[in-house]
This record gives sequence, C-alpha cells and structure tokens, in this order.
Amino acid sequence: MPITINSVVARQRVDDLEAAIPFYERLTGEAADRFDFAGVRLASVGPFLLFCGLDEAVRRVAQVSATLAVSDLAAAVEEGIAAGATVVMPAQPTPNGHRAVLRHPHGGVYEYVGP
Repeated sequence: MPITINSVVARQRVDDLEAAIPFYERLTGEAADRFDFAGVRLASVGPFLLFCGLDEAVRRVAQVSATLAVSDLAAAVEEGIAAGATVVMPAQPTPNGHRAVLRHPHGGVYEYVGP
C-alpha cells in the first residue's frame, strides 16, 4: 500500500545561517524557526531547511537529500523496506516527533518524519 507524503522539505547547507535567512523569508513569506540539533544550527523557512556548522556535525545532515513528512512513520518505514529501501537510522524520537532515515534502492538517502 503506498504511503502518503504530506510535504517535502528541501535541505540547504549555508555558510552563514543568519545571512541566508532573510532571502528565504522573503522568498516564502514565512518567518524562520531557528533551532539547534546534534551540534548543527538550523532554520526551517517554509519548505526549506537551512543548516550550518562544523563540517563534522554537518556531514550527517548534508547526507540526507530531503525530509519527507508522513502521517504514519511506522507504515512508511515498513513500506520503504518492502519496496527495497534499507534503514540507515531506525525510528527514534526528536524534539518535533519521530524520525527515521532510509536509503532508497537507487542511492538517495531521505529522512522520514511523523508521529
């Protein structure tokens, strides 16, 4: 059974988070939501997730192509595996819900987030 992807968040590494935010706020008409996670500074602005930090910490975030918001994370992971994806990181809690990271059969790595 196909999963429902509610939204896709494009990830963009930037050198200076505060300098980049005004462009994306103007582009989307939305205010940035800034936060830190695992040593990385991030800002969510509309469909964009901007991030910066030291190379070591940022590498983990940069390896993921996009974030896919789903309504049922467990079902999405199960369906992804059934279709040939491999689990890079099993589902775990985050400040904003739960996340899992899957590598699709053709090499793309995606973060799935949901309840």
